[in-house]
Amino acid sequence: MEKIVSAQNSRIKHIQKLISKSKERKEQNRFVIEGARELSLAIAGAYKLDSVFVCPELFSKTDYPDVLQSIRPEILFEVSEPVFQKIAYREGSDGILALAQPQSHTLSDLHLPENPFIIVLESVEKPGNLGAILRTADAAKADVVIVCDPLTDVYNPNAIRSSVGCIFTVPIAVSTNAETLSFLKAKKIKTFSAELQASQWYQDTDFTGPSAIVMGTEADGLTGFWLEQADVRIKIPMRGKIDSLNVSVSTAVITFEAMRQRGFSI
Repeated sequence: MEKIVSAQNSRIKHIQKLISKSKERKEQNRFVIEGARELSLAIAGAYKLDSVFVCPELFSKTDYPDVLQSIRPEILFEVSEPVFQKIAYREGSDGILALAQPQSHTLSDLHLPENPFIIVLESVEKPGNLGAILRTADAAKADVVIVCDPLTDVYNPNAIRSSVGCIFTVPIAVSTNAETLSFLKAKKIKTFSAELQASQWYQDTDFTGPSAIVMGTEADGLTGFWLEQADVRIKIPMRGKIDSLNVSVSTAVITFEAMRQRGFSI
């Protein structure tokens, strides 16, 4: 196994570019996964790995040591601890990082069940919010997350980190507003747009049929496209002095109400 002890190594510099630049990730068609748990989920999700970098001192503390058994020896590189700290982007790293190839995320790639529940995100801009929503989708067993006209790419390292690897467990599609609406209508999936000015409470809404909740940004909410095109507009009661929740929290509130109605239990 080749050992890398210099931060000036070309592979290390390449990783740093992929972490910091969305343009680089798109041009190279590669992204970075840090963490043994996240890497295990990516492997289970059939992601193709290009190379894996391990710091033995840090990896000895991981809770997921078996992940190395799934990695081909020829793509493994040992990295000294000082060098690994140059490429680690999360606190408390367990000393493993990989470069992987993204998968296709088109609407045509989706395979929906008979009665789907879908989360639609319009112009999500904060990777942390995207990751948190993917965690909710995984926990609630939502069928799909569709990201419309995103302002952050789904393979942003912070999206992967905040999703704790759920980006690899939840079916995702990236599309435009118009294409998504056409897709949902063709599948006869009812759309529910969340907005503060809606007249219908989310808890009084029937989500038991094929449903898609549509969530906007925290700053501006949904655009007129979804407010005008949605089948139903819904809102969450606000009893305090502020009039909105973090979008990931709002998504979780509505999603778990839908799961309750559908009779899903642990």
